[in-house]
Amino acid sequence: MQDEPRPEELIKAVADFLRNDIAPVISGHNAFKLRVSINALDLVARQLTLESRSDAAEAARLSRLLGMQGSLTELNRTLADRIAKGELDLQTPGLSDHLWQTTMDKLAVDQPNYASYKRELDAK
Repeated sequence: MQDEPRPEELIKAVADFLRNDIAPVISGHNAFKLRVSINALDLVARQLTLESRSDAAEAARLSRLLGMQGSLTELNRTLADRIAKGELDLQTPGLSDHLWQTTMDKLAVDQPNYASYKRELDAK
């Protein structure tokens, strides 16, 4: 069992400190670099929180779709190969849904404030 605090909690605490206590007193190019750094910390925290679950769900969808087991990398490579060969296309049952869900899961980590992503979440 891992001791508390968890890595994502530590990263969030540092990002919050930089955002709330340091950012207001820095200006110019250093303020820009600080915002980039805070965004990087926020991204890593989201990766730690969300990616293992979404990767597992993606692998499960791919295994069903492709009828095989393998690592996420192997499954995605097989998917790309089968699409390139014309063996799978958007008419293949489950492919479109898989691609959509994978995109939404990646946006949750990479761009959770992206307007189109938020609109899609609200539409559900």
